Amino acid sequence: MARNKPNILIIMVDQLNGTFFPDGPADFLHAPHLKALAARSARFVNNYTSSPLCAPARASFMAGQLPSRTRVYDNAAEYVSSIPTYAHHLRRAGYYTALSGKMHFVGPDQLHGFEERLTTDIYPADFGWTPDYRKPGERIDWWYHNMGSVTGAGVAEITNQMEYDDEVAFLANQKLYHLARENDDAERRPWCVTVSFTHPHDPYVARRKFWDLYEGCEHLEPTVPPIPFDQQDPHSKRLMLACDYQKFAISGEDVRRSRQAYFANISYLDEKVGELVDTLTRTRMLDDTVILFCSDHGDMLGERGMWFKMSFLEGSARVPLMVAGPGVSPGAHLAPVSNLDVTPTLADLAGISMDEIMPWTDGESLVPVIRGGERTSPVLMEYAAEGSYAPMIGIREGRWKYIHCSLDPDQLFDLDSDPTEMNNLAADPAHAATLGEFQSKALARWDLARFDAEVRESQARRWVVYEALRNGAYYPWDHQPLQKASERYMRNHMNLDNLEESKRYPRGE
Repeated sequence: MARNKPNILIIMVDQLNGTFFPDGPADFLHAPHLKALAARSARFVNNYTSSPLCAPARASFMAGQLPSRTRVYDNAAEYVSSIPTYAHHLRRAGYYTALSGKMHFVGPDQLHGFEERLTTDIYPADFGWTPDYRKPGERIDWWYHNMGSVTGAGVAEITNQMEYDDEVAFLANQKLYHLARENDDAERRPWCVTVSFTHPHDPYVARRKFWDLYEGCEHLEPTVPPIPFDQQDPHSKRLMLACDYQKFAISGEDVRRSRQAYFANISYLDEKVGELVDTLTRTRMLDDTVILFCSDHGDMLGERGMWFKMSFLEGSARVPLMVAGPGVSPGAHLAPVSNLDVTPTLADLAGISMDEIMPWTDGESLVPVIRGGERTSPVLMEYAAEGSYAPMIGIREGRWKYIHCSLDPDQLFDLDSDPTEMNNLAADPAHAATLGEFQSKALARWDLARFDAEVRESQARRWVVYEALRNGAYYPWDHQPLQKASERYMRNHMNLDNLEESKRYPRGE
């Protein structure tokens, strides 16, 4: 294997609002390690998710394909094994590929090109979270979001999520040590390790040492105060109802505590990022490693009274993206880009022929942008999950964002003059030409009637299958991490002297 292929470390977080990364982490965030990473990164200021929900966003992230192609429409839609992902492309080119943490794969394939998964997932792999367009407005109480994450915000020293992310970080660092032992071997394989955390995803609960960093923080109040329900756009109304907002009285203190915990968990993640970079540094792999930092989608975090994701508004749809490492010049890039671009970008950085990659992706490589060019194609988004009654599509191009659903009036925002998206220009005659251009682009790109029919068919099939599989003996698809105990530490089929030398890094110092 050629030694000139870089190692790749992907650090993914969950539900990190990109507006808090205006050019790297915002000044008020206590995130020294992420700020240090940003200083040596290509920073994509206007980067967007392909779909503002975990499973669809992550399937698209890995494949570089929109949900209408992956058919991962929601958090319970199967990700089929025949779709190439960046793990497949890199592994085919000789890379070792591993995942520590969350990727929310649904279905019996829990690898999708990864040679090894170090942890199980934090979320279920079955069809139990399937929404149902046949019952618009139905709340599936046992798994739909509600506002309890907001009213329950506060401090804890351990939670379900902290336990998970502590394990994700530990096993990822352990894997980096293992890979370092091979780093001096002439024939070693380059590696791509994906470390995927569940924070700062709600519930909004943080450890005291991080919580205290934000006492009195001036950003605990949303920029845009709550908008009354009857003044919200139709999709935002649906989301509020899906989150059962009517059953909760959200106080200003609830909002502030939720935001404080969210910021605290960014600092918690920053500590994990620091550990990973420190391990790379001490094992002499940093200079040979591309680091990509990203998130699957954002969190409205109380802006205009909205919470969580599932919206094309900036807090939910815009996400951080930073790339650092060999051949990557630091600097800020303002043109809109997409998480769909990550797979072709990784392949390009790894020296894989783009002729083989581009038929499998809706994105494009950002390497030309990193080297001084521009990405000029529109950024596309789709959403067809809970809180929607029909598929929605979005286009971000230049200063504009266009949002369309067959059930709703169109939305058109000028993000240069209206970054908080308070002024829908779709009905303004002065912008009729711009609206018409976006409507034409959407019509050329999507057959929304077909999209809607495919989503409904997928949902209906999965409801039948899930109910059948839960009747009688149940064998879930959750990933069971395997460890070969007889190949670990010291065993009697191993030569002790050889073992100790091979497991030491650096060797003989």
